[in-house]
Order: sequence, then structure tokens, then C-alpha cells
Amino acid sequence: MISVEEALSRVLALTPAPQGEMVGLSDALGRVLLEPAIARMTQPPFNAAAMDGYALRNADAAPGTRLCVIGEAAAGHEWRGEFEPGQAVRIFTGAPVPPGLDRVIMQEDVLREGDDIVLKDVSGNLNIRPQGNDFKEGDVLLAGRILGPADLGLLAAMNVPEVTVARRPRVAIIAGGDELVSPGTQPGPGQIICSNDLAIAGIARQAGADVTIMPTARDTIESLTDVFTQAADADLIVTIGGASVGDHDLVGRVSENLGMERAFYKIAMRPGKPLIAGRIGHSAMLGLPGNPVSAMTCAMIFMQPMIWAMQGYEPSSRIHKARLHVALPVEGPRQHYQRAKLLPGDELPQIDPYSNQDSARMWLMADADALLIRPAHDPAREPGEIMEYLSLRP
Repeated sequence: MISVEEALSRVLALTPAPQGEMVGLSDALGRVLLEPAIARMTQPPFNAAAMDGYALRNADAAPGTRLCVIGEAAAGHEWRGEFEPGQAVRIFTGAPVPPGLDRVIMQEDVLREGDDIVLKDVSGNLNIRPQGNDFKEGDVLLAGRILGPADLGLLAAMNVPEVTVARRPRVAIIAGGDELVSPGTQPGPGQIICSNDLAIAGIARQAGADVTIMPTARDTIESLTDVFTQAADADLIVTIGGASVGDHDLVGRVSENLGMERAFYKIAMRPGKPLIAGRIGHSAMLGLPGNPVSAMTCAMIFMQPMIWAMQGYEPSSRIHKARLHVALPVEGPRQHYQRAKLLPGDELPQIDPYSNQDSARMWLMADADALLIRPAHDPAREPGEIMEYLSLRP
């Protein structure tokens, strides 16, 4: 068995390089920016009023000063008249500040008397957003980030209508087993509802993949081979179950018959010991264990980083820290990912692992906030010690 770190290094080596495609901003939310975006304009493009009020010379700004209002400037309508000392211009938020004027007094801080104003309070700031205060033409939004709503707003303000993003990796999910029936079906004797494929597909979509759930493969070499063939165009083929060593676990045999170059088979982790990784043709392949919690844990630790790598995205850190809420015994020879709840703390949250870690209990996986990470041979731990975890919540 190899370590989790070694296994992750090997699966990432299987991933193809990102492929770019140009999309409009309306289709770019959640996509990974693959090429830098360069601002085509300066924002603001002029010195802009930050408040509704009166534009004037800062040298005239003294309590009791009387100024003559000679014009008006609004957003989209600049004032272009001649200006002399002792004069002011009525101005509204976002409007260009006329040349020669270097302060905006809020309207609440003046007394208006016909065409004159009398300054009451000048203790505030200049209330002017300088030209280029936000960004300048030629500024760069760096690649490698998942574009959020604020990014799209920034790109639009930069006058960038299209961006090059990574093509969503095509991921094919294959669940196999004669015992599996679809949700909504009444299971027969010995049958169970097929749920793993939906959970794994959800984890893949969270990472940005374009997912296809393939027809359930029966426990025959012919059926599994046929489904593999249907998935041949995928960038990543993910199987669930059939990765162990029993007579009916066919994934290893079928994938090898199709020419898979195996990267490894077993990992020193729990849950999730049996795991296959390799390549079939141009597709990377990941064979997850059939146990529900094992499959989801392996998908988060191995499949999601593969999908991110195919988009040129690398999270800054997936590991968080918390203080242990309860005492824990010495850990065994495999790295253990324990489902846990997060509780309020001071500087750090507290983490409380469930006492029952049965890897078939999906209820606990759905209820958990985090996976507490116990390294192999981790010593006994006391409450209050700082531990690492993977978050299960956005």
C-alpha cells in the first residue's frame, strides 16, 4: 500500500493539460480563468464625485464661506464651463469633477441660498474618487481563479466582454453491480438502491466537471466492457465498486483488458483502501470503492484535485485547523478520515468526531461538517489539541 500523498501525486500525473475555450461573461460564472484578462480602460476614467454635493476648490473650503453656484454636473453629463475662485458647481455621485476643482462638499454640509451656498462643515474628506483609483488600463486579472460574481463585474468594468476559460472536463461515472436498482424503484430480494453514482457526480460537478452518469453495468465482463466503451470520450472515467479482489469485482480485469496502465491499486487510508488509478487510451481512470462513504471520501481526496488540475486550478489550501473536542486513542497504520461536527470555538472551531465511524452509514456523512484527518500511527490525542480537517461544507 502507498501513502495518500504518493497516491495523490500519481493520480495528478494522469491528468491531461487544461484546454481553453472563449466564452462571454454571461457564461463564465464558476469557470476557471485560463488566460489573464487585461483591462481595456481605466476606472474611474476621470476624477469622479463620491457624494452628492458641490464641487469647489479646496482652498475655498472654510466654514462660513459663501460661493456662487454656476453650473451642474451629473453622471454622464459633465460640466464644461469656465471656473473662477469663489464659485462652485452642483455635482452628483459619479459625475466628472471639473478641472481645477479638487473637493466635493456633501450637500448636507452646506446651506443653499438661491444661487449661493454657505459652507457649514468642511471637516470631511475630499469626496473624490481619483482617476484610476480602482484599476488602470493594462492591469491584469490573473489566470487560475474560479470566476465569481464580483470577478464578472470587474471584467465587465474592465471592458472585457469575453474570457478564455478552461473547458469543463468530461467525467463519466460508472456504477456496477447486479444488486443496484434506480431510485424510485422497489428493490427485489438482495437488491439495493443505486445512490453512489449521484453522490460522486455531485462531487465532480462541484469541482467544475461536465458529468455523465452512465448506465449501470451488470456483473459481467460484456456489460462492463460495453459501458466502458460508451465512456471512451471522457477525460476521466470514474467507476464505483468492483475494485476489490473478489470473483465478482470485474473493474480491474476489464480495465486491464482495455489496455489500462495502472498507477497503483491500494492506499494506506481509511475509509477507502481499494482504489484503482491509471489510463485507458486518452482517458484517465479512477476506480473508487463501492462502500458509499469510502467512495465519497476518495472522490474528494483524489477525484476533485484531478478535475481541478484539468482546469489549471489549484486551491490555496484545502486543509483547515480546529481544536479537538474529545480525547482520541492511538491511530492505526492507515491515515484515517473521520466524519465530525464543527462546534463554536474562540480563535479556532472545535472538532468533534462521531463515535461510530461505520463507513456504510450515509446519514453520518450527510450530517457531518468535516473529515478529521488522523495520520497513520497518530498518537493518542487530548481535548484542546490542534488537528487538521477537510471541510464538507461550502
